[in-house]
Amino acid sequence: MGETRRSFDPEFRAGAVRIVHETRKTIASVAKDLGINAGTPANWMQMDRLAREQDTDGELTESEREELVRLRRQRAEWANNS
Repeated sequence: MGETRRSFDPEFRAGAVRIVHETRKTIASVAKDLGINAGTPANWMQMDRLAREQDTDGELTESEREELVRLRRQRAEWANNS
């Protein structure tokens, strides 16, 4: 049986990214403090970095970020199934 994925609201994700930026703690340390897998905030950090690089007028909207997350997850699933 497949495992259930936890979902995190946008404020939680943004807060985790902000903690990494502001405290200069490692992603793994922040993840441990938050009780989540280290790969999760690492993905959020990468999405944040890409969003900042791609967006010339400011940050992406929250719905655009959520779509980006969904599409990247879907792409990863397709890559794992091929």
